[in-house]
Amino acid sequence: MNLNPLRGIARRARDTMRRTVRRLVARVRGPVPGLFQPYNHTLPDRYPWLFRFAAERLGDRQGLRILSFGCSLGEEVFSLRNYFPTADIKGIDIDPRNIHRCQVRARAENALGITFTAAATTQGEPAASYDAIFCLAVLCLADLTTSGAQRCDPLLRFDDFERMVADFARCLKPGGLLLLHTTNFRFCDTATAQNFETVFEVDPALLAPDVLFDRNNRLMKDVRYCAVAFKKRSSAAS
Repeated sequence: MNLNPLRGIARRARDTMRRTVRRLVARVRGPVPGLFQPYNHTLPDRYPWLFRFAAERLGDRQGLRILSFGCSLGEEVFSLRNYFPTADIKGIDIDPRNIHRCQVRARAENALGITFTAAATTQGEPAASYDAIFCLAVLCLADLTTSGAQRCDPLLRFDDFERMVADFARCLKPGGLLLLHTTNFRFCDTATAQNFETVFEVDPALLAPDVLFDRNNRLMKDVRYCAVAFKKRSSAAS
């Protein structure tokens, strides 16, 4: 029996684990601003039920502007194009290598109305400029769930999450949609939430298994949070 293929698989698995450990160790020593999710795993049309909801809510009006935060390798952006054929869609990601791959694909597919930028936050985006912001499986760290962590710090901190969603709110137009799915914190625990109304709660069966932590970074045992889409109140300041 030729064991070389098996050895190759084992070696790649070890290499992947080493890279993950290095990332986590680096975060403990000094968390990178804007880095929540260190993995770039993604899938095409990953959340069709959420994309359909947003498309039905926003309609097909002209001039729609949509942001995919933490776009990874771009699958979310290209999937959103199918739901919003005429919208301007922008993807941003903290990893320039991911963005380069997105840009190569966009050129190869002649994808009009789609842009990508390397950025750790939305601080460089204009105020009240987007009709919808998608942030899906980004503000979380799966290792906290698989390791049975009782606290999320120093790997993740609620304060960083709160600052992130506050700037999302700044970037949204009044009446705009904020779509958050698979996070380690609840949007309702943030000060920003008072400027939004919940417009969609998902079937618990569609929730990822990721655990939740409170404002003090402590595990909220057996708590589930089904709210995934929020509308910015027209009276909210940008």
